[in-house]
This record gives sequence, C-alpha cells and structure tokens, in this order.
Amino acid sequence: MRLLLVEDDDHVAAALSAVLSRHGFDVTHARSGEEALQSLLPGDREPFGVVLLDLGLPDQDGFEVCGRIRRLGSTPVIMVTARADVRSRIHGLNLGADDYVVKPYDTGELLARIHAVSRRRPSAPPPVGEPPAEEGAPREALRLGAVTIELPTRQVAVGGAAVPLTRKEFDLLALLAQRPGVVFRREQIISEVWRTSWEGTGRTLEVHVASLRAKLGMPALIETVRGVGYRLVAPPAAVAPAGPVS
Repeated sequence: MRLLLVEDDDHVAAALSAVLSRHGFDVTHARSGEEALQSLLPGDREPFGVVLLDLGLPDQDGFEVCGRIRRLGSTPVIMVTARADVRSRIHGLNLGADDYVVKPYDTGELLARIHAVSRRRPSAPPPVGEPPAEEGAPREALRLGAVTIELPTRQVAVGGAAVPLTRKEFDLLALLAQRPGVVFRREQIISEVWRTSWEGTGRTLEVHVASLRAKLGMPALIETVRGVGYRLVAPPAAVAPAGPVS
C-alpha cells in the first residue's frame, strides 16, 4: 500500500518511514502541506491508501491541510500530533480525519490504526453507463424522531437539514440506530466500526460519540452506559402516530 507521510521533521520522518517500509508500506515523504497536496493530485501511480498528517507544518496548519485533502477526495487521513486536548481531536474529526493519534505513540498501535482505516475505504462508484435509480424509488432509511438516516446514500438530516458526517461518524450512528435502545459494548462497536480489537481505539470512540452529539445537536440521543458501552435513545417523536379516528 502507498502511504503519504506528511512530517516536517526529517529525523522523525526517516525513523518512521523505516518502520513502515519494513511492514510493507511504500512511503512517500512530504515536508509541507503544499507538497502533500501536490502529491495527492491524480497521476499515473496507484493512489495513496492512507495519509499520516502531522499538524505542525511549516507552511500551513495541519487542520487546513486536512480540510483541503478531504475536498480532493476520500483518502483516509490519520492525524499524528502532540495536541492531545479533546477540542483538537473533535476539530480534526469534524474536518474529515478518520483517526487521531497523539504523540508519543506506540508503533504497534499506529500500525493497527493504519490497517483499520485502510479497511474502511469507501465503496466504488457505480459503473459508467449504469442507469440511475428511478426518481421517487423507495430508499432504505431510518427515522428516529427528527433524525433521518439514509443508509444507501450515507446521508443524515435533522429536521430536514443535512448534517455532514465523516465516514466513521456515519458508521457509528447507523450501527446504533439500527437497534434503538440496545446497548452496544465498546468492544463490539470498535470491532464493527473500526474493524479492529485494538484497545487504544477506545479513546477515538469517545471522541466520535462527542462529535456526533455536537453535530446532531441532540446530546441525549446517544446514551453512555457506564462501564459497558453506548445505546441510541429514540426520541418520543419516533413513535408512529395513531391512525385517524373513524
């Protein structure tokens, strides 16, 4: 797999590149945000499978680079930074990062996270020439009060207003929403959404839950079951109204 390492410290980049190469990655090193963006432009070579993005870059802030990467395409992005505060984590995930790793980190954990996000690559678009779906055709959707979740198109709306979510935020919400009221263990969520059993992913799960609550504007929608996991609490409006009285 091709991997783009965006790191301005040559010593750090050299050491990490050596480790990644030993594990089968074809590493390209970019020392600035602009160099990284140029590397991601379409070319003759196989596209990058993952971007490891440091936030402290010489030409522009890594958050800005992440937003521009996401506008270019859907290549998974893992932020690797010393900024450990929750606000920075949530901000990075809201910009479209797939994961957030805080320095110093364990190399084994980083490798596990790289493999996890690479397994969550978006599905390919329909073949060219395939006829579009008929207008008005039924769409598989989950409706929970004011929240509507369109599973085929991965779109979410609250009160009719679209809410942009990252891939993992959508996967997490869809998982909980398909069984409202059921408690999902943390290990189960991590296994199904991140496709890994790595314990270090637990902190990432907490950040994604916090981000979902904030984006949906419904903090009570996802309930924390202390010591166990999370469940989605369907709003009262989700109950179907009674039919007309004859």
